[in-house]
Amino acid sequence: MSGRVGDLSPKQAEALEQFRERIQDILPQLPAQHDHFLLRWLRARNFNVQKSEAMLRKHLEFRKQIKVDTIIADWRPPEVIEKYLSGGMCGYDREGSPIWYDVIGPVDPKGLFLSASKQDFIKSKIRDCEILQRECNLQSQRLGRNVESITMIYDVEGLGLKHLWKPAIETYGEILQMFEDNYPEGLKRLFVIKAPKLFPVAYNLVKHFLSENTRQKIYVLGANWQEVLLKHIDAEELPAIYGGKLTDPDGDPRCRTRINHVGPVPTSYYVRDHVKVDYEQCMIVKRGSSQQLDYEILFPGCVLRSPGHKMLYHSGSNKTWQFATESADIGFGVFLKDRKGEWKKAAQMEEVVPSQRYNAHLVPEDGSVTCERPGVYVLRFDNTYSIFQAKRVSFTVEVLLPDHLQSPQTNGASKSHVQAEDSRPS
Repeated sequence: MSGRVGDLSPKQAEALEQFRERIQDILPQLPAQHDHFLLRWLRARNFNVQKSEAMLRKHLEFRKQIKVDTIIADWRPPEVIEKYLSGGMCGYDREGSPIWYDVIGPVDPKGLFLSASKQDFIKSKIRDCEILQRECNLQSQRLGRNVESITMIYDVEGLGLKHLWKPAIETYGEILQMFEDNYPEGLKRLFVIKAPKLFPVAYNLVKHFLSENTRQKIYVLGANWQEVLLKHIDAEELPAIYGGKLTDPDGDPRCRTRINHVGPVPTSYYVRDHVKVDYEQCMIVKRGSSQQLDYEILFPGCVLRSPGHKMLYHSGSNKTWQFATESADIGFGVFLKDRKGEWKKAAQMEEVVPSQRYNAHLVPEDGSVTCERPGVYVLRFDNTYSIFQAKRVSFTVEVLLPDHLQSPQTNGASKSHVQAEDSRPS
């Protein structure tokens, strides 16, 4: 049985009756009181009445704390979010559910985070969820049947390393968790279109925030994505840019009046110089010396990711790095060698990212490189040019596995250690 109105097993029907009885004290405070609404919470917890009750009561506290009931009328996101965060509601699928689009490629995560607070991003997404829920309610009235979930289309063309920036990923994870906790069964299906090779890496970063039920509603479409979309959406309801016939009144195939298509955030919106990042490791690079961090990539498709400010990724394996220094600049480069454990001069290794000096004490450094093959990738911090001053470097590195290697026990996709080069010629 589906666990929906009209399709309940005797056990599910009994759970619904018990659930309604247990929440009598909060029922008038809920956004809806009908069985369709209550069953969403029961399905989210596999009809465990106690867990469903705890989830719903926590949601009610969330609504009070954020003032969700009035968020559409009383709160507007900062201008920079309204103008430079992509997406929007446009059209309905064949079953009458609203469709939400996210256009990821042109988004400028760092520019947005330098211009608005994380709380503003989360609150804007709560507001979007409430707008979509209101539209579902209106559709239920128009069609004379229950509409409670939405279709989402993620256009990830142009997804790049800038979108995997740690503060942005962490905030997106919090938004996903908020959605899972407070809008259960709100997603009917999510279509990912125009996915680049980097998409599995990005998905692996956030999928642990999603329930198994939500993961099963995500469809990564191939070259026939337009054909698939038209099976679920009438051409008249699908923007022309995505293979349908819908346009703005002026003929715009992107339907920009409903879907926000964005670009880089102008620096005039910036309210801070940098976003604070917490690093997991630090080390001292002595005067006249260097330190080498070896990362052995064993499988193509792995991601060696340093969440701090610097990142390295690759199509077979992807690397990211982030680092900052306390009081002076530091040299940095990336090299490749065949075997782990052997010390080599920089000149004896294959140069992947040319070594140069960075003012990482002023602005935390970030960048990326594509690693085309397995091997030992060396992150080399160079202080050999400094006669008097040691440098303290803060950084973070982690390994992300490709989807086919993901498992709680897997930890052998990469191995690392540190080597020091004391006063040796480069």
